[in-house]
Amino acid sequence: MVDYHAAGQPASYQYGGNGPGIGDYMAQEDDWDRDLLLDPAWEKQQRKTFTAWCNSHLRKAGTQIENIDEDFRDGLKLMLLLEVISGERLPKPERGKMRVHKINNVNKALDFIASKGVKLVSIGAEEIVDGNAKMTLGMIWTIILRFAIQDISVEETSAKEGLLLWCQRKTAPYKNVNVQNFHISWKDGLAFNALIHRHRPELIEYDKLRKDDPVTNLNNAFEVAEKYLDIPKMLDAEDIVGTLRPDEKAIMTYVSCFYHAFSGAQKAETAANRICKVLAVNQENEHLMEDYEKLASDLLEWIQRTIPWLENRVPQKTMQGMQQKLEDFRDYRRVHKPPKVQEKCQLEINFNTLQTKLRLNNRPAFMPSEGKMVSDINNGWQHLEQAEKGYEEWLLNEMRRLERLEHLGQKYRQKASIHECWTEGKEAMLKQKDYETATLSDIKALIRKHEAFESDLAAHQDRVEQIAAIAQELNELDYYDSPSVNARCQKICDQWDTLGSLTHTRREALEKTEKQLETIDQLHLEYAKRAAPFNNWMESAMEDLQDMFIVHTIEEIEGLIAAHDQFKSTLPDADKEREAILGIQSEAQKIADYNNIKLSGNNPYTSVTPQIINSKWERVQQLVPKRDNALQDEQSKQQSNEHLRRQFASQANIVGPWIQTKMEEIGRISIEMNGTLEDQLNHLKQYEQSIVDYKPNIDVLEQQHQLIQEALIFDNKHTNYTMEHIRVGWEQLLTTIARTSNEVENQILTRDAKGISQEQMQEFRASFNHFDKDHGGSLGPEEFKACLISLGYDVENDRQGDAEFNRIMSVVDPNNSGVVTFQAFIDFMSRETTDTDTADQVIASFKVLAGDKNYITAEELRRELPPDQAEYCIARMAPYQGPDAIPGALDYKSFSTALYGESDL
Repeated sequence: MVDYHAAGQPASYQYGGNGPGIGDYMAQEDDWDRDLLLDPAWEKQQRKTFTAWCNSHLRKAGTQIENIDEDFRDGLKLMLLLEVISGERLPKPERGKMRVHKINNVNKALDFIASKGVKLVSIGAEEIVDGNAKMTLGMIWTIILRFAIQDISVEETSAKEGLLLWCQRKTAPYKNVNVQNFHISWKDGLAFNALIHRHRPELIEYDKLRKDDPVTNLNNAFEVAEKYLDIPKMLDAEDIVGTLRPDEKAIMTYVSCFYHAFSGAQKAETAANRICKVLAVNQENEHLMEDYEKLASDLLEWIQRTIPWLENRVPQKTMQGMQQKLEDFRDYRRVHKPPKVQEKCQLEINFNTLQTKLRLNNRPAFMPSEGKMVSDINNGWQHLEQAEKGYEEWLLNEMRRLERLEHLGQKYRQKASIHECWTEGKEAMLKQKDYETATLSDIKALIRKHEAFESDLAAHQDRVEQIAAIAQELNELDYYDSPSVNARCQKICDQWDTLGSLTHTRREALEKTEKQLETIDQLHLEYAKRAAPFNNWMESAMEDLQDMFIVHTIEEIEGLIAAHDQFKSTLPDADKEREAILGIQSEAQKIADYNNIKLSGNNPYTSVTPQIINSKWERVQQLVPKRDNALQDEQSKQQSNEHLRRQFASQANIVGPWIQTKMEEIGRISIEMNGTLEDQLNHLKQYEQSIVDYKPNIDVLEQQHQLIQEALIFDNKHTNYTMEHIRVGWEQLLTTIARTSNEVENQILTRDAKGISQEQMQEFRASFNHFDKDHGGSLGPEEFKACLISLGYDVENDRQGDAEFNRIMSVVDPNNSGVVTFQAFIDFMSRETTDTDTADQVIASFKVLAGDKNYITAEELRRELPPDQAEYCIARMAPYQGPDAIPGALDYKSFSTALYGESDL
């Protein structure tokens, strides 16, 4: 050690220059903030702090200073301080106590500081020798920066920023501590106590400290640091609390002593943190892969189990059976499918998130098990929806068919019953031989009666043809009771043929006998001729009035009502005809009575008596109001159905365009750059919430649709939207907003993991959107090349440029799809501009924990890493096989390489 005495020659220097390290930092600090030193409180804090800091080093040489202004004036203790903190020898000081000797000694100290790359501006030896407090404090601060703060490095940040980051990391777990600067964040004293407790928890009872007692907190930290950590007390608690904004340089100087005191533990902690980070990434990725495989298996199993049920098209025999099938299908739509739609969407989101994390952490892409790719899920889902659509169409068609069959069956039974009632006894009548013993008048009566019967028979021909036609249609529609229908129809047709044959035979017999007969009762004949068609008209009227009807629109029921009104308008004329027919019979009876003729009984020409006519007329009169009521009820039903149609159409015509508009808006959001990614994500989340809030409108529409289906309404002319359109659009809208949010989340992951600034991300998005002419969210090869050229890449059309472009395309489009997505573009640009963890870095970190050995032991891993991650390494590390191996040695190099390789651990 040199014996320093005052000597030298007069000189004055202004130091400048740009050395590495501290020079740059000093430029950022704007050299020395001289104006702030005019604050007496700050100057007092700096004097005390800088004096204590200097003495903490000078006492190693057996000396100290009392007054920082005076004790450095001769340059001797200043040179001694620099030798102690640098570990280097300075030039021998000059002897003598003259001013020139002091200046020369100070200049030697300043030259040494400048030789370390420190930029000194306007700090001259004469000012130090003259005891200029501002210059002296500035010089000491420069020394502190260079030798105590410059070399601090925490996660790629250095000096002040590195020291601040170190403080933030160490105090993060402590309540009421939020270190954002080196002044007011330290006023309550909790941050100092937190730093000590983090490294030496046995020295501080942190939970007993109170934020509202800063003086006690500060003094506790200062006393503990001085007593146990060999850090001298450099600050006064009262000065810090009593100052609105404590001096930043004084706080930084004191905090740097804590950093250096704990720097030994920092190195091992940094290495352990790196390993923990890498292992946590690997563990999380493995967990995500297992979750994907399980969710994909469950979803595929559900799809494979559901499709056969939807493809089972075995029809039911009755409408009740089909109604039950429809209810089961509605239950599937409402209860079973919606959770699976959410699972499918979540599966795609998990897959995209996992692939993004793997890319960001430089891991191989995840390849799901065979048959469990996202494309396999989508193919299965598409098959499910096709089966679902086909099943619903089949259900509705089957219900229409069964409804038609029920109507036809009832109509067939009614017509068959009427016909069978009419034919009852006709065959026996036609087989009679009464004409063989009849008188002439009886024969003529029999002929007229037979003619009336033939007229009646011809009138019933249409009914028989209708019965046969209905039976044929029931067979074509696969009516469940077709054998019974066919048997009855065959019986009716056979009987009808028999009646025709018997009618023809009887007529020939009567005509053969007619030549021998002379008279006929003209009046009875006229009655019979008019009564028979009128009787047929009444029977037809009764049949029509009791006829079953089925309509689907208000127009159809109004047509039936109009036809019924038209029929009612003919009733007065029919009544006149009835009275006229009855008048003929009455007139015949009057003539017989007048001429004392004893009639043999009923009219020989017809079986239609006046009593039958009156009875059937009364029945017609009774059926007319019943028909009125039935038509009115059906009209009310169709009006109700029309209301349901309009109600559904009104809601559907709002919901359908709303869904389309939201889809278009989401498309615009995905290509626009409004605010930060977090702003965009928040906007999307709010947008998604607004869509979810709209769900009650879909539920209302589902309820209306259910009422329509229950009312058996199959068409709606008031809207082009069906419930299927709305469901598909809603599911696509939910999937699209979820995917768009996931893309932005992946961009945030990329930005944060790669350290990309918001301005860079916006620049990337702007460049991408500029060349995405069709706004499709992807670039073709030529568009991508133009984008690269605009960003300064040399990919012009020559051999070297083409080779470089092909290399880049193989990175951004490994599947040769012919397009480059924005996510792939961001991944490429982030790899071009940032660094990531590598296997070599992990190996170096393990080597630190192993104490520079080529292997590591399980005990060392358990000591340095959290328990779960230590056991994770132990279970996967192979035994070390090197020449210096010991029992239990583990090979951390092959383990680190495998973390970034293609094979699983």
